[in-house]
Amino acid sequence: MKKAGANIYTFLIFLFLYAPILVLIVFSFNDTDTGSRTVWSGFSLRWYRKLFEDRLILEALRNTLIIAVVSAAASTVLGTMAAIGINSMRRLPKRIVMNITNLPMVNPEIVTGVSLMLLFVSAVKLFGGRSLGMGSLFAAHITFCLPYVILSVLPKLRQMDPNLYEAAQDLGCPPVRAFFKVVLPEIMPGIVTGLIMAFTLSIDDFVISYFTSGTTQTLPIYIYSMTRKRISPEINALSTVLFAVVMALLVIINVRSFRERDGRLKKEEV
Repeated sequence: MKKAGANIYTFLIFLFLYAPILVLIVFSFNDTDTGSRTVWSGFSLRWYRKLFEDRLILEALRNTLIIAVVSAAASTVLGTMAAIGINSMRRLPKRIVMNITNLPMVNPEIVTGVSLMLLFVSAVKLFGGRSLGMGSLFAAHITFCLPYVILSVLPKLRQMDPNLYEAAQDLGCPPVRAFFKVVLPEIMPGIVTGLIMAFTLSIDDFVISYFTSGTTQTLPIYIYSMTRKRISPEINALSTVLFAVVMALLVIINVRSFRERDGRLKKEEV
């Protein structure tokens, strides 16, 4: 009886969380001229066709993908280098740096967004240059993606045998080559996980992007502007596409983590 009650409770929780998304996905295929969200008029892909014929949406999609790819790649490189440096620190400095690293994740996004906006505006006034736009978005997205990459790579560095790097050098391998041949393959799963997570966070961000975008529009900002003016069924199709992309990336991350765990358990059994 207790188990059945727990199952029902879990089902209701998931229903409450995902029923609105399910309704949104279903009505993105609704063949309606009025944009009704309560009357089903038949199955159609018309709103997806209109979505990909809309120049403003395609421009926002292009901006979003460029920002996500560049910021994910940059934060992955910088985060990996930072994780290697943090891992080699002593206990007290490492604890201090890790607390500083965790701060952007626990800090409210609106505080981060406003503070970055003020920083970029002050930098433009002091040093000149262009106003807020793609450059400020790149810097902002790299800033909030960096801690997630560091936290993805650090566990792999801790799991790695610290003597492998020195052993490779003792066998005649130069330091740089030893890193790419020995260390990098060992921590690659963490790097890939951090890269995918950074891409997902960047493509999905609204609050920080809203304060640092200037006149540049990303998809989340464009969706927000659509809801303020008129609610078109195109927003259902656009939200469905975003949900599918983020869900696919999360599935990839979870599959990789399960495979890594299974491989680790098999090694321990052997």
